Amino acid sequence: MSLIPSVLSAGRRSSIFDPFSLDIWDPFEGFPFSTTLSNIPSTVDETSAFANTRIDWKETPVAHVFKADLRGLKKEEVKVEVEEGRVLQISGERSKEQEEKNDKWHRVERSSGKFLRRFRLPEDAKTDEVKASMENGVLTVTVPKEEVKKAEVKAIEISG
Repeated sequence: MSLIPSVLSAGRRSSIFDPFSLDIWDPFEGFPFSTTLSNIPSTVDETSAFANTRIDWKETPVAHVFKADLRGLKKEEVKVEVEEGRVLQISGERSKEQEEKNDKWHRVERSSGKFLRRFRLPEDAKTDEVKASMENGVLTVTVPKEEVKKAEVKAIEISG
């Protein structure tokens, strides 16, 4: 039993427990002067999820490890750089699928577009030894850490 009234979900599958089953409600749907939201792909909506690529950053005793979900991208479409000032930059672009003139899209959920994420690395990062690998759509960037030298305490003889 759906908690959403059937007036709002007429002809649509909807479940409050499945966030992907709900469509955008267009209040002008059916009016002769309107163009419904379902017929116009929104560039903002298409790129927003991809532009906000999720990246995890964890610190281990020996390295800083970044993992990014980049499903559907090839390693040639992703760039990993270390800029001056210890800034790690991960960027890339997913091309939009070619549209044929006679195609009618019913739903566009996969995102496309460019993304760019930047992280300021801590003082202990060895920026000249960064390694990156990509497997099953997950980019892993490993930044080794320098050993932190413990401050030596040297006793000073007081004269006089």
